Amino acid sequence: MPFDIPSSVEPEKQKETITYTREKKSATSKHKGRMPLPDHLERVDIIIPPSEDTTGLVKIGEEITEQLEHEPGKLFVKRFIRPKYAKANGEGILIGTLPSSPIEKGIPGPALLALILIQKYVAHLPLYRQIEQFKRLGVEIPSSTMSDWVALCCNLLDPLYEALKKKILQSGYLQADETTIKVLDKNIKGKTHLGYYWVYRDPVSGLVLFDYRKGRGREGPADILKDFTGYLQSDGWNAYENFDKNNVTLIHCMAHARRYFEHALSENEKSGEFALHQIQKLYSIERQAREGSLHTHNERLAKESAPVLNQMHQWLKENIVKVTPQSASGKALAYSCSRWEKLMLYAADGKLEIDNNLVENSIRPIAIGRKNYLFAGSHISGSACCNDLLLLGTCKLKGINPYEWLKNILQILPDYKANRLEELLP
Repeated sequence: MPFDIPSSVEPEKQKETITYTREKKSATSKHKGRMPLPDHLERVDIIIPPSEDTTGLVKIGEEITEQLEHEPGKLFVKRFIRPKYAKANGEGILIGTLPSSPIEKGIPGPALLALILIQKYVAHLPLYRQIEQFKRLGVEIPSSTMSDWVALCCNLLDPLYEALKKKILQSGYLQADETTIKVLDKNIKGKTHLGYYWVYRDPVSGLVLFDYRKGRGREGPADILKDFTGYLQSDGWNAYENFDKNNVTLIHCMAHARRYFEHALSENEKSGEFALHQIQKLYSIERQAREGSLHTHNERLAKESAPVLNQMHQWLKENIVKVTPQSASGKALAYSCSRWEKLMLYAADGKLEIDNNLVENSIRPIAIGRKNYLFAGSHISGSACCNDLLLLGTCKLKGINPYEWLKNILQILPDYKANRLEELLP
């Protein structure tokens, strides 16, 4: 027989008793305890004595229980009192100099203006909701007045926006993308049309530039990037194609190529899965480079990616002739084939990214904001919003408290020298 067949009758098993001892662990709670409250917060002590008489008793300690509390914001009036003195012999009057204000002869102080701008552009709270907040605090601010305050602050911040724009455009590597915002049509009441925020990000420094335009035509990037030199990474939108010249090297986004193959999965699962698997290998190599010890740009050169890229390119060329152009698979293969040289470029320089996701992430605050304020009142408002998003977004990227930065800037900017504005950038 090639193998044994077990008998249907099992022999009686012998039994033995095994004993052992173990150390019993003390019962401990898995609860991590209460969240510690930051030391920098003000402590307000409330003494609660025992209800019984403590005369003649010795205090042996105390129990302290902390509770996080809040007081609603409050408005107050700051009065600048300047005594006036008459000089001898009628030679004139002495009086202190009134400090500069963000809005000349205006009522609002820097802290209040900073709060309004932060709530509008960082917390995405529309002005009409802020007006309701101030009403609850006992102060009514007309809508037109608050809109004027925002516009005047934006004008004051314009030189800082220009200084930061100049700094970003000096980078040798930018990623570009665009998103929409509804803008009221001044000719037709209640109607809106689309304006565009063009976003440019320097992945090396992390700085982001917002640029508002009335449309999605190539005039926008052509104007702002006319003096740019270096790498420009985009999603393949044809408005950027004119930049693929001597001074600018155009790079495309692997994430967009991947999306086309994801859409083709339901039509041709085998083909789609192969492409996605190859792209996943490329992303895995990038992730290992980031998580490992490859810190400099030269160390991050994607040398391991080259064989995967070459294999995928060969596969693309062999399979594009086997599909119909209008099918999902055909569109996916055509998208990558026609852009393959620019899709591979990221592997040639360690500072380049495999995709455009960083700049797409920079657009998300705009998407959140427009759900709240719905539209811009005009092209001028859209441009002003753009400038503030740039400056306050930079604060976020650099880990700076945007309210404290803006309050300080609004105090000192009116008297600051124009040739030193870069010192004020976040």
